[in-house]
Amino acid sequence: MAEPLLRDERAAAGEPEGLLVLHHGRGTSERDLLGLADLLDPERRLRVVTPRAPLTLPGSPGYHWYLVPRVGYPDPETFEAARTALAELHDELWEQSGIGPEKTVLGGFSMGAVMSYALALSADRPAVAGILAFSGFVPTVAAWEPALADRTATRAFVSHGRNDPVIGVDFAQRARELLTEGGLDVTYRESELGHQIDPAHLREASAWLGEVLR
Repeated sequence: MAEPLLRDERAAAGEPEGLLVLHHGRGTSERDLLGLADLLDPERRLRVVTPRAPLTLPGSPGYHWYLVPRVGYPDPETFEAARTALAELHDELWEQSGIGPEKTVLGGFSMGAVMSYALALSADRPAVAGILAFSGFVPTVAAWEPALADRTATRAFVSHGRNDPVIGVDFAQRARELLTEGGLDVTYRESELGHQIDPAHLREASAWLGEVLR
């Protein structure tokens, strides 16, 4: 069993109608995306949980989900360790709350979007209601393949900047193609921004989230 991940959360206003798990990007922490909770879910219908990645790296601030030998290709060992730790956290949240994967959206920014894809598209994991991917990619990792055939009820919102110098927009375009060909319903948005979240896309994502977890 992996070491339990630390996490923060924003509670729903009443009985939660769904679960949103937001995975932060490289070199930040569980606090980084917590501020998006009220923007994505202004009516506070959802329980929003933000886990902390397990890795710290010498000379690099914050926390990391995996090592990066090359963009798009996570280090297999640290990627699998993070995937296992997140799987255990998601299972714990579902068991605790009684909110199942069918009422859960996995989201994140950059490296956190990668982990959202990884958990939502793993053959050994249950299909979730949605994937919210800001500035990320579907990873290419030895011994891991995205499972799509049994995920056609999963919806995806993919957002990326055309001028992203960290993760090129072609990664998002490839993700859209992969998911669409796999039968998933994909909402895809590009902006002129770099490696950041477009506020206009956040507003659209909020409306999308309301539909997915209605």
